[in-house]
Amino acid sequence: QVQLVESGGGLVQAGDSLRLSCDASARTFSALAVGWFRQVPGNEREFVAAVRWDGATAYADSVKGRFAVSRDNFKNTVYLQMNNLKSEDTAVYYCAASTTWELAHSKARAAYWGQGTQVTVSS
Repeated sequence: QVQLVESGGGLVQAGDSLRLSCDASARTFSALAVGWFRQVPGNEREFVAAVRWDGATAYADSVKGRFAVSRDNFKNTVYLQMNNLKSEDTAVYYCAASTTWELAHSKARAAYWGQGTQVTVSS
């Protein structure tokens, strides 16, 4: 069983930065792909970024060049550094984990989810 806990969300202004953290309780954390998804009420949950067990990364086009995902396998933590935030980045951000890299293409491949953290960007 894997438990994921997100933190780091908050209220910021457009152009500001935030770093989200996803802490995992999993002996096999280093063998997992971990991704970030976000959801706005009334919309489907959408892919943001993911990092594979070997450090490979993937990003949604909307965040390329502004967001960076990384992992620290010693701390069982994945980070999402978000720079130059825009009002359209406002959402609840969820961390998800999977044993397959297909996570980067489909939220249906996520085996575990965190509870989410709210990010609000005011313009």
